Amino acid sequence: MISKLLDLKTSTISQGAFLLALSALLSSILGVARDRLLASGFGAGPELDVYFAAFRIPDFLYNLLILGGVSAVFLPLFAEYMERNSKEAWRFVNNLLHTVAVTMGVFAFVVAVFTPLIVELVVPGFSAQQKELMTSLVRLMLLSPILFGISSVFSGVLQYSSKFLWYALAPVVYNIGIIGGIVFLAPSLGIFGVGIGVVAGAFFHMLIQVPSVLRSGFSWKPVLDIKDPGIQKAFRLALPRTIGGAAYHFNLVLMTAFASLFATGSLTAFAFADRFQQIPFGLIAVPFALSAFPVLSRLAAVKDKEQFIATLLGALKKIGLLALPVSLFLFFFRTPLVELILHKGKFSLEDVQLTASLLGIFALGIVFQSLIPLLIRAFYSLQDTKTPTFVSVATVAFNILLALFLISKGESIVALPLSLVVSGILQFALLLLLLRVKIASSFKNA
Repeated sequence: MISKLLDLKTSTISQGAFLLALSALLSSILGVARDRLLASGFGAGPELDVYFAAFRIPDFLYNLLILGGVSAVFLPLFAEYMERNSKEAWRFVNNLLHTVAVTMGVFAFVVAVFTPLIVELVVPGFSAQQKELMTSLVRLMLLSPILFGISSVFSGVLQYSSKFLWYALAPVVYNIGIIGGIVFLAPSLGIFGVGIGVVAGAFFHMLIQVPSVLRSGFSWKPVLDIKDPGIQKAFRLALPRTIGGAAYHFNLVLMTAFASLFATGSLTAFAFADRFQQIPFGLIAVPFALSAFPVLSRLAAVKDKEQFIATLLGALKKIGLLALPVSLFLFFFRTPLVELILHKGKFSLEDVQLTASLLGIFALGIVFQSLIPLLIRAFYSLQDTKTPTFVSVATVAFNILLALFLISKGESIVALPLSLVVSGILQFALLLLLLRVKIASSFKNA
């Protein structure tokens, strides 16, 4: 029974997307429970502001170096290796695994050394006590991107093998780890206990995938060769995406800095509203994009233009049809939804109203935001990381300028989600336009 579960594969994009969506639903339910516990235990106050701000720094490191770079190029390269020689493919996996672990460890150490300076730059509006607490919390949570880096390589193997079950359960156990920290450690350790839960969750995220990865053909080998052609190609392909990821996540850090300048609790309300709008993103956009990515990569590798376009359009239509009603629901029922989930303990009605108003703005851009991950992965499947990077940098610059303009005109915290929504719509339009050009050039000899 266990071996069958470890070897379970999905045969179509819809099956893979359904499994990922089901897991995302479970993870979202746990995420709602996590946020309810955080809201009731800490309220929209200084400690929770510190937690959300501290979370941005290790999250920035992981998204910059791994999610934005390595994860974007792993599947197409691994697919190429598997087409030629499976032994070389598994050597590439081992080499990349160790390269990622060492790289993340070095960067985490450097960030830990300079954390006090980084905190001063990221949250200029915080008090000295908040900054001191944030420094300790960041240093603790810097363990998580190292674990996530290793986990991301395992995730790539499972995605290629269409073994989405254990990959899909990884974020579930991650949330369980955080909830454990809130319930069992926060009463005695405060917000620091939540940070320990984050690290524990990251470890479980990695660990749960290991058995299925081993069943896929992986066996650990002590390989570390950064001069290997496969690693060099991965670096070359990842660099543009890393730059684009840097722009996007720098944007999020800057939004955090802006939020720290407003009244206490504004950052927490902004973070909760963002998490609400991320739920449909995780339930719809990410499952379809991740499930379609290996299929698009294989079709691009064999130059099947007709099937590539059909697969892409089919997935885009399904995402749009699912995202639209969710967007409307969140917009019209934002206040009762936020009140139902977060209004408990120290989270007041004023906190509910602020969070709901921010969520209403976020809801306007959900459809466009949901289509972006699939468009980006279509570029990745064609081994083009430069174009989405250019688009990302351009739209991030636009977002920052728009946010500064709105703030200068006296807008409150609502300036931040508004600028993010407008820039997201612009990003979608540019990606769609440029992808048509890329498909025409990539398959011109097909």
